Amino acid sequence: MTHVSTIETLRRQLLGRVIEPGQPDYDDARRTFYGGIDRRPAHIVRPAGAVDVARTIQFARDSGLELAVRSGGHSVLGHCVTDGGVVIDLREMRGLTIDPAERTAWAETGLTALEYSAAAHYHGLATGFGDTGSVGIGGLTVGGGVGYLSRKLALTIDSLLAAQVVTADGDILQVDAENHPDPFWGFRFRLHELDTVVGGMLMLPATADVVAEFIALAEAAPEELSTIANVMPAPPMPFLPSETVGRRVILAFLVYAGPVVDGEHAVAPFRALAAPIADMLQAMPYPAIYPPEDPSYHPTAASRTMFVDTLDGRAALTVVEHLEESTAKFQVAQIRVLGGAVARVPSDATAYAHRARPIMVNVAALYDQAEEASTHEAWAEKFWKALRNGEPGAYVNFLSADGPARMREAYPGRTLDRLAEIKARYDPTNVFRLNQNVAPARSAAAQGS
Repeated sequence: MTHVSTIETLRRQLLGRVIEPGQPDYDDARRTFYGGIDRRPAHIVRPAGAVDVARTIQFARDSGLELAVRSGGHSVLGHCVTDGGVVIDLREMRGLTIDPAERTAWAETGLTALEYSAAAHYHGLATGFGDTGSVGIGGLTVGGGVGYLSRKLALTIDSLLAAQVVTADGDILQVDAENHPDPFWGFRFRLHELDTVVGGMLMLPATADVVAEFIALAEAAPEELSTIANVMPAPPMPFLPSETVGRRVILAFLVYAGPVVDGEHAVAPFRALAAPIADMLQAMPYPAIYPPEDPSYHPTAASRTMFVDTLDGRAALTVVEHLEESTAKFQVAQIRVLGGAVARVPSDATAYAHRARPIMVNVAALYDQAEEASTHEAWAEKFWKALRNGEPGAYVNFLSADGPARMREAYPGRTLDRLAEIKARYDPTNVFRLNQNVAPARSAAAQGS
C-alpha cells in the first residue's frame, strides 16, 4: 500500500472525514459512553468504507501515532479513544443489507444493536446482541455478546458467518471458515426467525432468599428464557412511590423467545417469588426490550466481572451484604444466568471459552468525584474476591483492568496462546494494541502462564 505520511495526504484520499481539535463537533466525537475518560486525540477519522480504514491505519503506522478503534464507544477502559493519537471512529459506517430468504445480514460495525435489531425485526428476524441498544455491534461481537437471547440463540459471536477485516498492514480480507480461518476463529451474522417475545422488566424485593430463588428459577427455566437480574437500589421512576426509591430490589429483564402462551407460563414462577414492586412483562416486539437511554448519561464506575459456578443462598447473602456496605451513590450486582445454547458450542470454537460457566456476575459502584475512586475500587475488589467460586474467569467486554492475570482469566487455557499466535501472523508489531491487548506470540510469555 502507498505510504500515507501526512494528515493532509490522508484527508485528500478519504471519502470520509477528519475531525480535529477546535472543530465544533470535536468534543462530542471524543466523548465515550463512560465518564471519567478525558482523552484528546489528534485526529478522529470517520471512514466511509474499508479503503478509508486501511488508509487511516497506514497513516497511523507511518506517523508513529497510537491508533484506537471505536464502534459504539462503550469500552469500560476507554480503549476507543487515545491521547494525541488517531481514532478510527466507525459510527458513520452503518450500512445494513438483509436477505430475508437466506436469513443473513451484512452489517457495518458503526451500527448499534438497536439499529440492527429494529431493521431485522421488519422481516420478523433477529440476531442476539447484549443488553444495551446503543452498544456498537463491532466490539460486542468480537468479545462474545451476552444478552437477552443467549440461552436460546447462543452468543452474538456464534451468529457471525463472515467478516471483512482490515489488517495492521492495511490489507482488506474477506474472512470466514474457509478463507483466513484463523482470524475468523477470533470471531464467528446469522438471522433467526423471531418476531414477538414475552419480556420486559420485573421488579422484586431483593432479600437474599429471593435473590437465590430467582437465580435457581433462571437456571431451571426453559432455554427460550434469558434473564439479566440487577440487584440494586430502586431508581427514581414515574410509577414508583417515593418510599420505594432507594430500596434494595431485583430489577430484572426477562425475555422469552417463543410462543406467547409458553412465555407467559415460563415467567409465572418469577412473578410468584414475591409481590412484584413493578411488573412490565408482556408480549412485545423484540427490539422493544432495549430500554430507553439518556444520551447525557456517562457513568463513572469501579467494577469487576467474573464467572461463577453457583449462586446459592449463601452467595446471595454475600451479594446483599456487600451492596449494603457500599458508600457509593449507586451500587449494583448484575447476574446473568447462561447455559442453554451458549453451553452447547465447543469451548474452542471461538475466542469465548467460558461455555461451561453457568453464571456471569458484574459488580459496580458509580461515583462522581475522582477522589472517591480508591474507596470504591477497594469495595469492588473485596466484593469480587468474596463472591468468586470455581475456576477464575472474566468476560473480556466488561474487563475494568488490563494485565496478564486478567487476560488469562478472559481467555483461559489454550485460548490466549492461540490468539497470540494469530496476532503474530496478522499484527506482529502490535499496531492494534489499544484494547484488552493480546501481545504477538513472540512476547506472549510476558503475559504470564
